[in-house]
Amino acid sequence: MALSRTIVIAGAGIGGLTAALALATRGFRIVVLEKAERLEEVGAGLQLSPNASRILVELGLTERLKARAVTPEAVSIMSARAGGELLRMPLGEAASARAGAPYWVVHRADLQSALAGAVADHPDIDLKLGATFEDVAPHAKGLTVVHRSGTIRRSDLASALIGADGIWSTVRQHLFPEVQPRFSGLIAWRGTLDAAQLPKDYAAHRVQLWMGPNAHLVAYPIADGRQINVVAVLPGTWNRPGWSTPGDPVEVMDAFAAPRWPPPARMMLAAVDSWRKWALFGVPDGCPWSKGPVALLGDAVHAMLPFAAQGAGMAIEDAAVLARHLSPDAESTKDIAAALTQYGRARQARVLRVQRTARQQGRIYHLGGPLALARDLAIRALGPERMLARQDWIYSWRP
Repeated sequence: MALSRTIVIAGAGIGGLTAALALATRGFRIVVLEKAERLEEVGAGLQLSPNASRILVELGLTERLKARAVTPEAVSIMSARAGGELLRMPLGEAASARAGAPYWVVHRADLQSALAGAVADHPDIDLKLGATFEDVAPHAKGLTVVHRSGTIRRSDLASALIGADGIWSTVRQHLFPEVQPRFSGLIAWRGTLDAAQLPKDYAAHRVQLWMGPNAHLVAYPIADGRQINVVAVLPGTWNRPGWSTPGDPVEVMDAFAAPRWPPPARMMLAAVDSWRKWALFGVPDGCPWSKGPVALLGDAVHAMLPFAAQGAGMAIEDAAVLARHLSPDAESTKDIAAALTQYGRARQARVLRVQRTARQQGRIYHLGGPLALARDLAIRALGPERMLARQDWIYSWRP
């Protein structure tokens, strides 16, 4: 009996769908299990820097994304202490020319829709909605992956199982039950507003990063520039899992009260009609990436704080590296297991560096008093070009 050319992926999020496309181009047959009955709008906007967009372009997604993605002209680094902009780091053509791929901002639902459309059009990918991963059993010729649709249990014979099922991963729980997500002590609040509600300069195609005492704020255009996505990050003790719990706008406005926060930042926050909040959890550094012919991908193995804007980017990178290491010509389960081990080793150092960078940047964003003054002076002294150059190790990465 030959080794199956089928790979089962648990999870139809950004990482799982990208992995499905990348592996299908290598000649695998892919089965994607998604517990949701339908793919719906989840989460918020996200930033796709060139290291991630390059992979999506190579997978043929440009046409599907260009109507919804926005290419911001710059990142404006703003200081609540200073009352405005410290530095404007060029993106747009500058970042594209430097890294060889575009910098996009897009709503997560739009990216997922583009990926799902490409998956639906691929003859070697079977996306099963309402299918919950339950168990996996290894044997000499691969794996039997058990899943449930309603009351019906089914199984697929596969050469590998990829757990791309998010921070609360069921696949990770099967492999490494000792690895549990940890609450960061921070809560992210998100909302959107019509770009027409803001003065022209604040509705421009750029990312705004506002740094302030014990909090920060990020805003950028989505939906072809018609809306502004706003994310405010605050400390707190509320730590329920989930992406979309209603939030009280009074709590946000109190946290960004004057005089600590200047009118332009408060203006954006006040223009948001409704807020949703999610507690920021992370997977501890050093989580194992694979065990035999089963591997993890994306948030399941390295969910991180969003302060490097690389959560989705790292999952997309994972998918490309995974596809590079797996071969449909593998002759045994041992070959698959060895390839998955190499995949994890290829990703560990880079992902760990990004995780640590995100944590460090979060601490810098939330400085107050004399430390905030020192931070602001250092950012101004760097200047736009050197600030952009400091991102090269992230943006210029290639699989």
